[in-house]
Amino acid sequence: MSRRWPADRYSLLRPDVWQLVQERQRAIYQGLLARGWHEPAALRLTEVGCGAGGNLLEFLRLGCTPAHLTGCELLPERLQMARERLPAAVVLHGGDATEAPIAPGSQDVVAQVTVFSSVLDTAARQHLAQAMWRWLKPGGAVLWYDFTVDNPHNAQVRGMPRRRLAELFPEGRVQAQRLTLAPPIARRVAALHPALYTVFNSVPALRTHLLAWIDKPR
Repeated sequence: MSRRWPADRYSLLRPDVWQLVQERQRAIYQGLLARGWHEPAALRLTEVGCGAGGNLLEFLRLGCTPAHLTGCELLPERLQMARERLPAAVVLHGGDATEAPIAPGSQDVVAQVTVFSSVLDTAARQHLAQAMWRWLKPGGAVLWYDFTVDNPHNAQVRGMPRRRLAELFPEGRVQAQRLTLAPPIARRVAALHPALYTVFNSVPALRTHLLAWIDKPR
């Protein structure tokens, strides 16, 4: 039986959630600027495992052009939610992302958010990574955000430490940083006072996710 969380577990009205999201957004924006991408409207971006479209909505708010955004989602119910939430010009593909009709060398950014930690088969992970790399333009980058540690309460989540990125993308240049206060800790301390999230998150050992840019050489 799949684990079911309370309906508001990921609500942006929760102080642990909005601080997690804002921290990740800042890191993503800094990464875009560091690569000279000052005009989001020109970026072509694909997200693997786009879910209900929340991350693509963030890129739309940043200024990305709807027709330049693509989402791939395996689960039909989440894909339907994305279709309802996103502009019609956003391209959405259902099913196995590796079979999506995305032209090689066509994307500036290929993003994944907590997808690889849920892919337990080594060959399947490598196959997906190869597809993402194939879609990138020279000079483009994979945007990676995922657990770097195992989840002791969920055997279906495997941590993806930095060394795994080098194995999945051997031709890439990896720039990575640890982010995100461990969610169980974040929920408890932010419930006491939102400012405690920042206090506890200042301890690197308590951060559970890796945000990385994996640059494809020109």
